[in-house]
Amino acid sequence: MTSKLDQLREITTVVADTGDIEAVARLKPVDCTTNPSIVLKALGTPMFADAIKEAVAWGKKQGGNPEAVSSAVADRLAISVGAALVKLVPGRVSTEVDADLSFDTEASLAKARAIIAAYKDRGIDQDRILIKLASTWEGIRAAEVLQKEGIDCNLTLLFSKAQAIACADAKVFLISPFVGRILDWYKKSTGKEFGPEEDPGVISVRDIYNYYKANDIKTIVMGASFRSAGEIEALAGCDRLTISPNLLDELAKDEGKLERKLSPESRKPDPKVSVDEKTFRWLMNEDAMATEKLAEGIRAFAKDLGTLRAMVQKELQLAAA
Repeated sequence: MTSKLDQLREITTVVADTGDIEAVARLKPVDCTTNPSIVLKALGTPMFADAIKEAVAWGKKQGGNPEAVSSAVADRLAISVGAALVKLVPGRVSTEVDADLSFDTEASLAKARAIIAAYKDRGIDQDRILIKLASTWEGIRAAEVLQKEGIDCNLTLLFSKAQAIACADAKVFLISPFVGRILDWYKKSTGKEFGPEEDPGVISVRDIYNYYKANDIKTIVMGASFRSAGEIEALAGCDRLTISPNLLDELAKDEGKLERKLSPESRKPDPKVSVDEKTFRWLMNEDAMATEKLAEGIRAFAKDLGTLRAMVQKELQLAAA
C-alpha cells in the first residue's frame, strides 16, 4: 500500500519546513524553507559546530561596530544552514530577510541582494534560492523589484486574501499562506474546535488557491504552518505544501487513501481585482486576525534573530578573550 506522503507527492510538491539536515536527507523533499527560528534551532546541533567556528573566526577579522559585526556573522551562519540544505534538495531553499526590516523596502532590497551575493560566493546560483520576505506592503514592494531583477521571492506570514492579491499584483514567484496560525487565532477567539473541512486556515488557503487559478495567476501557492496531518490532507493538490518533519513522518506511516482536494480544473469564478496601498492597509485593518498574526509573526522572528545575534556576540567575546 502506498503511504499518504507518497500519494501527496504525486499531486503536490512537498517542501520540508526545517533546517534539520538529517530529516531532510531522510525525507527527501523537493525544496526546503527556513526562518530565523529554524536557523537558530539548526545551529544548536553538533552538525553546525564547525560552521559556527568558521563564522566567528571570520567575524574576528572584520572591523567596525560590534553589533554590525554580530549581525554580519549571524547572516553568514544563516547562509551556512541554507548552503547545507542546498546540497540535499534538488529544488530551492528559502532564506529570510531580517524580520526587523519588514517595514523598510530599501533595506529589504539591500539585504536580499546581499543574501544572493553570499550564496554566489559559495558557488550557489540564485536560481537555487528563494528570498523570503514578510507579506507587509513594504515587503511586497521589495519583492516586486527583486522579481524584475530575476530574483525569485517567497512571501511569508501571509494570512489574508488582500495580501495574496497584492503579491499577485507584484508577480511574486511564491506565497506561503499560513494555516495553523490562522486556526490558532480562531480557536482562541471563539473557544471552538474545528475539523479540517471547517478549519479557517484551510478555508483561507483554498480561497486564495481558487482566486489564483480562476484568474490564471502564475504565483505558486504553498500552504504552510500546519498543526495536523488533517489540515495537510484537506489541501492535497495545492501547488506546494511546506511541512514539518514530524508531520511528514506521520503521513509516511499512514497507508490510507488520500483524496485530492484542490485542482486547477475545479476552480470557480472569482473576478480579478487589484489593491493599491490605501486599499491594502484598510483591508488589513479590517481583518483583526491577519493584522494580529502578521505582527505577532514578525515579532517572533525578530526575537529569534535577536537571540541568534546575542549568541554570536557571546561567541565573538569568548574568541577575543
